[in-house]
Amino acid sequence: MPPEKEYTIYDLARMLDISVATISRALNGDPKVSKKTQKKVVDLAKELGYRHNSFASNLRKQKTNTIGVMVPKLSSNFITSVLAGIEKAASQEGYDLLIANSSEDSHKEIANAENLFHKRVDGLLVSLTVDTNDCNHFKQYEQKNIPVVMFDRVDEQAPFTKIVIDNYRCGLLATEHLVEQGCKRIAIISGNLKRNVYAERLRGYKAALQKHKLPFSEKLVLVNDLSESDAVHAAQQILALKSRPDGLFVTNDFVAAVCMHIFKTNGLRIPEDIAIVGFNNDAISHLVNPKLSTIDYPGMDMGEIAARQLISHLKGTSDLKQTNEIIVRTALIIRDSS
Repeated sequence: MPPEKEYTIYDLARMLDISVATISRALNGDPKVSKKTQKKVVDLAKELGYRHNSFASNLRKQKTNTIGVMVPKLSSNFITSVLAGIEKAASQEGYDLLIANSSEDSHKEIANAENLFHKRVDGLLVSLTVDTNDCNHFKQYEQKNIPVVMFDRVDEQAPFTKIVIDNYRCGLLATEHLVEQGCKRIAIISGNLKRNVYAERLRGYKAALQKHKLPFSEKLVLVNDLSESDAVHAAQQILALKSRPDGLFVTNDFVAAVCMHIFKTNGLRIPEDIAIVGFNNDAISHLVNPKLSTIDYPGMDMGEIAARQLISHLKGTSDLKQTNEIIVRTALIIRDSS
């Protein structure tokens, strides 16, 4: 069957013998058009399945009311909460979202940046993949004065506003808490150290050990992709150590929960044999037994702040060039695992 005709504003004007300008005003609820005429126009539009071409209309205004969002992965409770915050702010201000998943692949991230650029997004919110080396793929946005805001995983050298947490302080807090519980040999499981978030958490971990005059050992630093299989492998590595750690800081709650399961299966008591602190305050942190101590990382707040900063700039009520970095508050939540 041939596709149904896509009716235009000109078809409505011809059928009702009304000017195109009046049709347009009626569809937009302009009070200058009588309620009787508005009803005739709206009723016919519904009957014909008329769709307003907002994209073409916005292009004439040199804006699309669309924000591009680039995330490193969608299979993350944290990213889901960030997206919820972005969506809340965007919908309140009348903006649509185009979300691109880079799947932890810098080549895909480059392609996504190009694609969203040609989709004519008004602005861009970005969290980088673990292996992104530079931000040259965002230069075209700079050249066209399209604002970019980075959040969570950022490039410190990039000339964009950044919404982050104090990852160094979080690493310090988590590790110091374990020291205060009497832990003397503390291990850390971290994601890729090329990214600011994991490098800074490790720096905080090292600072806490140094502050309390505890030795640092490369053997106790386990770096992986924070997947389930990597979590299992890391737990097995810890169990195989001749001098087993009595404390563990994990930069991801899910990985911490997997480690806890492996340790308990192998007869370790938590926190008596090994005290554990995670990161993010995901739902799993208070579902596992014992409940997991963690760093509360308010992803929804981060998403909402990032979106509102971008939209305020687009609306001309603030200037991103005057805001280099915004730090979102975090807190240590102490539960039974430590």
